[in-house]
Amino acid sequence: MPEVKVTHLSKQFGDNAVLRDISFTIADGEFFTLLGPSGCGKSTTLACIAGLERPTRGSIAVGSSTFVDTGTFVPPEGRNLGMVFQSYALWPHMTVARNLAMPLKIRKVDRREQDRLIADALDKVGLAGLSDRFPHQLSGGQQQRVALARALVYSPSVLLLDEPLSNLDAKLRDQARAWLKRLQTELGITTVYVTHDQEEALALSDRIAVMSRGDMVQIGTPQDIYERPATAEVAAFVGRCNFLTGATTGPREVRLDCTGQTITVPDTAPGGPVTVAIRPERLEILPPGRAAPAGANVLTAEVLTSSYVGSRHEYDLRLGDHVIQAETSRPGLTGEVVLAVEPAACLLYPATGALPEDAAALVTTAQ
Repeated sequence: MPEVKVTHLSKQFGDNAVLRDISFTIADGEFFTLLGPSGCGKSTTLACIAGLERPTRGSIAVGSSTFVDTGTFVPPEGRNLGMVFQSYALWPHMTVARNLAMPLKIRKVDRREQDRLIADALDKVGLAGLSDRFPHQLSGGQQQRVALARALVYSPSVLLLDEPLSNLDAKLRDQARAWLKRLQTELGITTVYVTHDQEEALALSDRIAVMSRGDMVQIGTPQDIYERPATAEVAAFVGRCNFLTGATTGPREVRLDCTGQTITVPDTAPGGPVTVAIRPERLEILPPGRAAPAGANVLTAEVLTSSYVGSRHEYDLRLGDHVIQAETSRPGLTGEVVLAVEPAACLLYPATGALPEDAAALVTTAQ
């Protein structure tokens, strides 16, 4: 399977710049995810690769074939790309087999070869015995597999998936996610996946591109994106985070505004105001009488509320004049508690006057 190369891609609708100078390369066989909130440009990027949208500027190439460049625009039917839409877009009056036959008929594939390819595609997605059913006779998960089989039946060079699991309920979505990853690994097909679901992106992807307002903010492995977010905005969108403002007092020291306490951070802090981001699971709630690990920052907080969510307990805590969140396996915590956090868990960003919208929503002032 070929690599996908997108270079200086821009797209405008009138005066509205939806994509701004986007560039990235997807390796052969890679599962690459475009992640971001609604309106960030991820679906428009996918549509430009598919040929459903014509970019304002930039180039797109798959392997040795150039699809978009100055004076060049290959229409969708000339790109040999497989696409699965959020709605699945199955023809309701056609059986499963006839749905899969349609792209083969367009390509003028011989009828006997059509039967073989359809049987092979349905076998790959685990629907070998359902070729004569109509879409309304299938569950949502089965319809999703039919849509995927239709995208695979003509052996596309690249698979494009636009939020294909969003119509499934939570448990079925988890099952479909695991199945889809196994299938993509077995087929080795280069895949571009669009989602706003951070957990889905982390679980499925070889690499993730986080998008915001038409820009690519960070590209990296799931671990890079979660453990080393490039900006406070990425930290806020991918996973939960506590955001605390402060000021630099030394090379690796920050004084928190909410408590006046000085904490140690892992890197040399920029001068002036900063934002410290801490994941809830990196805050350790210490049992009474237990000393904090050597070198850890120690904070005193007050339990406000607790929630049992099955695998863990989530706590809202008052830290100075802020409310923060922490996770632990310990139930029934009340009153004043001691928190320990390693310096390496304190993500540090220059303050820009106001937190990003997603981050600001997670910062609450305690009354």
